[in-house]
Amino acid sequence: RGTSSSQRPKRPLTAYFRFVMDNRPAFREKNPEASNTELIKKLAGAWKELPASQKQVYEEARKTDWKRYGEQMAAYKAQLTPAQAAALKEERRKQLAKRRSIRAKRELNLLGKPKRARSGFNIFLSENFQETEGNSPVAKLKKLFDMWKKMSASQKQPYLQLAEDDKVRYQNEMKSWEAKMVELGREDLVRSKKQRLKKKPAETTKKTKTAKASSGGKKTKLKKSEE
Repeated sequence: RGTSSSQRPKRPLTAYFRFVMDNRPAFREKNPEASNTELIKKLAGAWKELPASQKQVYEEARKTDWKRYGEQMAAYKAQLTPAQAAALKEERRKQLAKRRSIRAKRELNLLGKPKRARSGFNIFLSENFQETEGNSPVAKLKKLFDMWKKMSASQKQPYLQLAEDDKVRYQNEMKSWEAKMVELGREDLVRSKKQRLKKKPAETTKKTKTAKASSGGKKTKLKKSEE
């Protein structure tokens, strides 16, 4: 209790990030119209062209901080109770799981995974959210949810039909996308076990034939021994 990962000593910056932190203000002043992405590209280019002797200055500073960090971490861990250490370990596990989830979603977006089918309520929500009165997004959402509950079946039908159409769209797009993932060797992203096995039918057939041949050989030996 009273201890969290926010109190944990901060990991030192890498040599490159030290360079970025030191030089970003000057680069921003010289390039006021540049976006953050453009600015980072300029800084990355400057780091790449930086002489080894100047890079070494940043590297030495990193080593010094890493030594200090090791001492701080040792002192930090020494003052933790077993319960606190276990709680912090669990907190760290959740943080890493969250980061892995974010990276996985980012990768799926880059690979062009189709967007999930929307429900009838989601479609109703997106069409009416902007025009709905409310002091906050939460208030608007609550109002629309109440409206949806009070709607008759005939009023909901157009949205439900659109949802069905979107479901068909999603299924077709997913089928094509998963087939593409199998071709790329990313069977781990495919939901259907049947599709994952589709890539190596020849290998499966070969194994079956080998097993049958082996089984046949055993039967022949058995008959001979009976004779």
